[in-house]
Amino acid sequence: MTDISIPPLDRALEPALRKLIDEKAKPVGSLGRLEDLAVKIGLTRGELKPKLGPAVSVIFAGDHGLTEEGVSSHPPEVTAAMVGNFIGGGAAISAFTRLAGATLTVVDAGVRFPVADGPGLISARIAEGTRNAAREPAMTPAQCEAALAKGIELAREAVADGADILAPGEMGIGNTASASLITHRLAPAPLDDVIGRGAGLDNDGLERKRAALAKAAARSDATAPMDVLAEFGGFEIVMMCGFMLGGAAENRIVVVDGFIACAAALAACRIAPAARERMVFAHRSIEPGARAILDTLEGDPLLDLDMRLGEGSGAALAIPLVRAAAAILTDIADYPR
Repeated sequence: MTDISIPPLDRALEPALRKLIDEKAKPVGSLGRLEDLAVKIGLTRGELKPKLGPAVSVIFAGDHGLTEEGVSSHPPEVTAAMVGNFIGGGAAISAFTRLAGATLTVVDAGVRFPVADGPGLISARIAEGTRNAAREPAMTPAQCEAALAKGIELAREAVADGADILAPGEMGIGNTASASLITHRLAPAPLDDVIGRGAGLDNDGLERKRAALAKAAARSDATAPMDVLAEFGGFEIVMMCGFMLGGAAENRIVVVDGFIACAAALAACRIAPAARERMVFAHRSIEPGARAILDTLEGDPLLDLDMRLGEGSGAALAIPLVRAAAAILTDIADYPR
């Protein structure tokens, strides 16, 4: 398996960080959870006054063989079309990253249909989409390893380029189905409890999705994280998991988006539990699987906006809050007491 070592955070600085925050020009505790986030940032960076550099939003795109089972209300061609929209600057994530002052990069991890080249696109495709997990493993173990390793490599490159905040996202028609299976096995949670409507399934579509995922779950009893990812995952989910692991290993803040990103984060935490300490959960998706993961990982999201878009949109919205928390340590004056 890909070598990734993430030690627990050294918490020796925590008393000093708490003292520093309490001595700022504000009532003690008055900034609530932002103060806890400031402590997390200080511990992650190993500094009392961490100056956070650039933020990057990296969107991983891939297609899923599970769409053959009718698990999505949209055809797989939409994945490639949305990648073009990201690159062209017209997607929600494009707008939100501009507002957050973040850089947007799109990674083709395994899109089935041709993707138009453009600025900010990285081709890292493992294959032209996964196989149908209801009938066979979504990918081979070698493909799973390659996707994870590429994600780790991309995180290390981002950090080498100066990134201090990593806010990954995804695009892939059918990927809520994959995320539900991952959540079912790695949380673990009852399968029916973690299946939602995704991009807007009607009642008949939801029943098709439930039947397809039950068929997939019955096909394999995998529970080890890499086995689960190979059996049920998507190339974009596995690569995003690697990106989160790589960022955590470099002691950078990893901002976790909605359901699909939460599934990648869950897998990352099962592979390297200490990765959880570097994660900030951006928002509470309305997808039931996301709620199950947040409960499992004891995640307390910064935002609760009834969102379910994906794309890393919630993570981009949370970037200014991460910067605000760091500013408590660096920019607010001390108050003589």
